[in-house]
Parts: sequence; structure tokens; C-alpha cells
Amino acid sequence: MKVKVISRSTDEHTKERSQDLQRVFHNYDPSIRTQEKAVEYVRALNAAKLDKIFARPFVGAMDGHIDAISCMAKNPNHLTGIFSGSMDGDIRLWDLASRRTVHQFPGHQGAVRGLAVSTDGHVLVSCGTDCSVRLWSVPISTAMELDVSSDKSVEPLETYVWKNAFRSVDHQWNFDRFATGGAGVEIWNHNRSAPEQSFEWGTDTVISVRFNPGQPDILATSASDRSIALYDLRMGKPAAKLIMATKTNSICWNPMEPINFTAANEDCNCYSFDSRKLNEAKCVHKDHVSAVMDIDYSPTGREFVTGSYDRTVRIFQYNGGHSREIYHTKRMQRVFCVKFSCDASYVISGSDDTNLRLWKAKASEQLGVLLPREKKRHEYHEAVKNRYKHLPEVKRIVRHRHLPKPIYKAAELRRTMTEAERRKEEKRKAHSAPGSITSKPLRKRRIVKVEE
Repeated sequence: MKVKVISRSTDEHTKERSQDLQRVFHNYDPSIRTQEKAVEYVRALNAAKLDKIFARPFVGAMDGHIDAISCMAKNPNHLTGIFSGSMDGDIRLWDLASRRTVHQFPGHQGAVRGLAVSTDGHVLVSCGTDCSVRLWSVPISTAMELDVSSDKSVEPLETYVWKNAFRSVDHQWNFDRFATGGAGVEIWNHNRSAPEQSFEWGTDTVISVRFNPGQPDILATSASDRSIALYDLRMGKPAAKLIMATKTNSICWNPMEPINFTAANEDCNCYSFDSRKLNEAKCVHKDHVSAVMDIDYSPTGREFVTGSYDRTVRIFQYNGGHSREIYHTKRMQRVFCVKFSCDASYVISGSDDTNLRLWKAKASEQLGVLLPREKKRHEYHEAVKNRYKHLPEVKRIVRHRHLPKPIYKAAELRRTMTEAERRKEEKRKAHSAPGSITSKPLRKRRIVKVEE
């Protein structure tokens, strides 16, 4: 009797030198593995379910302020340092690793409305409703802790007093200049006690100012007259102005595509614009059920985080119409400011309940050092989820989120109102002369006019 056995030559499978690659035999014939897609589909389902099981986004809360947190700023020179300012005039430097206050900067008599850090990370600029701008020296490292309970007072490097209250501040990327927003837009220098330049386009209060990360002389502002304006400091005059149907509370430039910026609006949506073409939004980001108060881009430019009056924090893809993640706690109140960490791994939110909260940017991400096998396993799970994300069961598990009851009810009401408006528009168009009524897409509908 003949018996068939698998026999392989020892010479073919023996490495001559230690640097040689081990020979591996693969058979790519799909008829050999008829169940490959079925097996991968089950793995994608399991990966999606495991993400839900291990989703623990909340890392911890940082308490210490005694009033609502109104603004935050990142230190570009230090990964774990974050500054926060509150409505009682207190400014603190936090160490995210230990979640403790490292330094305090007392001095403002009213609410702190804006914070910004210079590019080298050595100077902190703060402004507030007491009509003053203050420059502070930032400690070299958060490891050099100060006793925050001591009576030793910290004096500002400079104090500039101006005619009106300030609402926002931002530091230029390359130079010793910063911009403030209030009754107008002022450009300041560290070495001068009066503004170098002043801009006024209309008479309303400027709420937010942001320098462009790619072109340091381009400045974007939003004001309470529902306008978004672009200024060019080299020309010394405004460049373009966009008026929307509702007020814009905050603006943020995309750090990887500096021609694009996203505006957080009062109508519960965020609008992404190309600064060269302001008559139409590139993308409308929907999901919030109340005014969006603040916005910040990830350093990768692929995502941004928003904080809203509806007491939630959401994370959006830069080109996605709906949020991929929503964070909330029972105790968190209205969120006034949000920031991505400098390594894009964490999100920090500051709210009306005097707390800063630290969240993971990816809810189910494993913290700590990963072994190579663990890293490959996570990458494989992401790959199979991405491959089968269009299938109904996988899509349902990935998209499912537990929402607070008020948010769920408000979202349901907004959907009902939107559907009613759509039906009314269709009926009006059906009972009118052909071509007499034209409907605008949402990307253009919220824009009133553009001024050059």
C-alpha cells in the first residue's frame, strides 16, 4: 500500500546565514479558503463589540477652580502642560500626567476671556473683562512645582491697559506679536505698550481671533454681528468678510491644510470653509442640539473636537458630516472650551461646573506601552472593521452611542423639525410655477452675503 505524505527538503528550509529570510509557502488560490470572507466578517463583528466593551474614554477630572472655566491654551513646548482661565480671574497651569495644578497666575480683576502661549512656550498672554492684557513667564518645566498655597505672589512681565474689555487673544506663530479681540481687533507687540495696528469692520464685539498657522500674517475673526472676517496684516486692511445667519462662537484653522478653517456656530452646526471661496461651506458638521461654544483641531488635521451648550463633547472627522464620538457625564455642565492634546491622544474640556476633564481621543484605546503583538492585533482589528464597515450589523454596532435623555429628545425634535421644513419646501415647489422656487443646499443656505 502506498501512503502519500508531505515531504519537504531540509535544504530549502534551512537558512545558510542568520541574516537570511525564512522561506514561507503561500497558496493564494481562493478556492482553498472558501470561508475566508465569512471568518473575517465575524472577526469584524467581534472587533466592533470589543470596542464597545473596552470603551472607557473618561480619564479623570481636574478640580481647583472656584468658578466656570472660560478658556484654555496649550503649551506647544511641553506635552503635558495646559493653561486654564476662569470667570473669577484665576489662571492655572496643569500637569496632565498627574492631573494637578503646577502654577497659578493671579492678577485679573474680572473674568479671563482669552489665553495664548508663544510658539517657544516661554510667554503666556492673558486678557479679560478688566480691560487689561498681561504677559506671564511660563515655568521651564512642570517638574519644577511651586507651592500654590503659599503667599508668594507671581507678578506679570507686562501689563497693558486698554479702553475696552477683551474677549479673545491669539499669539502669532513666528514673531513676538499677538492679536486681541474686543470692540475691535488690535495687534500688539511684546515690547510696546500700545497696539501696532487696529482694525474695525463694523461696530460689534469681536468674539474670537485666530492666526493662520501657515501664513502668520493672515488673521481670522468672528464677531457678534454674525460675521467672519479675514485680515491681512501686510496690507493693513481687511481682506474678506462673510455674514452668516447666526453668530459664530469660535474659529479654528486646520493645521495641516491652513487654507481651510472651521467655524463653531450658534445654530448647533460647524461649518468648514475654504478661505479662498467663502460663498459656500465645504462641509457642514451636524449632531449637536445646542450652540457650539468652542472648537479645536487635532495636530494631525484629520479630526477636530467641539464643546457645546448641550453639555456634550463631540469629535468629528475633518470631512465628516456627523460626529464619530460623543462624551458626556452626569455632572458635566455647559462646555465652554475644548482642546486636543499636542500628541492627538487626549481631549481636554472645561465646563461651567469648574472642572477640567481629560478624555481619550479614542474611547477604547489601550493606555500604556503596547507589545508588538498587541499593536499588530489592534491594527488588524481596525483593518477588518474598516473593510466591513458598510455592512448593516457592523455599522449599527460602531455607530451606537448611549445618549442622555434630554439630548436624545432634543435630537429627535430637531429631526422632526427638519423633516417638516423639507416637506413644506417640497409642497411649495410642487404648487408653484416650474423654476420659480429654487432650493439652496445647506452649505449655502446659512450664508447671508460675502463682502470683499
